[in-house]
Amino acid sequence: MVNKKVSLSYVIATSVAVIFTWAIHEFAHWLTSESFGHETIMRLNGTSPIDGQKVTDWQRVFISAAGPLITLLQAFIVFLILKSGKWNKNLYPFLFTAFYMRLMAGFMNFINPNDEGRISAFLGLGTFTIPILITVLLFLMVYKTSQKHHLNWKFQLATTLMVMIFSSILILSDQFWGIRIL
Repeated sequence: MVNKKVSLSYVIATSVAVIFTWAIHEFAHWLTSESFGHETIMRLNGTSPIDGQKVTDWQRVFISAAGPLITLLQAFIVFLILKSGKWNKNLYPFLFTAFYMRLMAGFMNFINPNDEGRISAFLGLGTFTIPILITVLLFLMVYKTSQKHHLNWKFQLATTLMVMIFSSILILSDQFWGIRIL
């Protein structure tokens, strides 16, 4: 029997998954930008070079790709663990958060192209091609995991609501207080 109870440990695991996913995603952007020699600021929900630094188009592509690539790697590792092993509900939010994060980033492309949207537009594929492909790939990992472990709609709804709430807190904290990490 798969443990599908939303316990305090699951709520904590979900909050940790959200913070970790956002932090590692932004850290990948920061590290890539720094590796190109740009002094860069990392916040909870974004990175940016210090004013006056020129970033080439190709550097921008690599910097933009770094975050989604590490998010995909995180999701893929968790997917493989959950696919090959027995159920561990405290790992599932690390997969689901990656999907949710990239899904929301895809929708944000309607307002301002980011990460996959910028790359897709730069490559002449339209703003939404790469974001849709990434989101579908992540959705399939979530779906396959849900099917394998017979996750019901209540568990999925609880997970979705928690990820939405914790993500919103993180994003709004960054917007209101501009918390600089690096």
